[in-house]
Amino acid sequence: MPQPSPSETVSSHSIRLDAVTLVRGSHRVFEGLTLDLQEMRIGLVGDNGAGKSSLFRLISGLDQPEQGRVVVHGCDTQADRGQLAKHVGLMFQNPDDQIIFPTVAEELAFSLTARGETRQAARQQARDFLARRGLEAWAGRAVSELSQGQRQQVCLLALQISEPATLLLDEPFASLDLLSQARLAAQLQESDHQILVSTHLLEHVYDFERVLWLEQGRVRADGRGREICEAYAEDVRERAAAERGRHA
Repeated sequence: MPQPSPSETVSSHSIRLDAVTLVRGSHRVFEGLTLDLQEMRIGLVGDNGAGKSSLFRLISGLDQPEQGRVVVHGCDTQADRGQLAKHVGLMFQNPDDQIIFPTVAEELAFSLTARGETRQAARQQARDFLARRGLEAWAGRAVSELSQGQRQQVCLLALQISEPATLLLDEPFASLDLLSQARLAAQLQESDHQILVSTHLLEHVYDFERVLWLEQGRVRADGRGREICEAYAEDVRERAAAERGRHA
């Protein structure tokens, strides 16, 4: 019997994981994970190794499940992998792992040439895109001369210019000072994309409509941002106190 198409089984405006199992080496990262992610602002919290980055890699098609199915805005991440870049963009923890080109305009233009624009048209669109944001002076700047926060902003701009429906941001605040964190938070707030943010800095997802608390590849809690962040923070405090007690 033929399999139903993604549009027949899930909304074209959602991210759906159906009974997904992901194995890395001898370690089962996820086993039978099912999620339906439709909210515009979703946070991921949890300890290192809980599965946050792995979930992003599944959604963006960088990893493929051993079992189950991942469908992103109607595209199966295995069957329709070539179409995923139109629907989802991933920003890595370290901007230096993502930036390829020497200048800001070239980096943004690459996102457009990968989508089929000519090089000349892409560079003009990149300059116009920066100008609309008051960043026209950045166009010719060498990426190597930018601060960590500015390079992080370039990565986000490079995703936004290609206009995917969903942005996946993996620990975007981790290496930023307070001012850079505030700037990035404002940039995210103004965006009309669906945004999923993985972070240890809980205040940045307190006001999100949904936060998932991942623990050893499972969803321990799922709900409003403040509720889940406070529950996770309290759990961390209790574990830290127990460790101090054992070593007293």
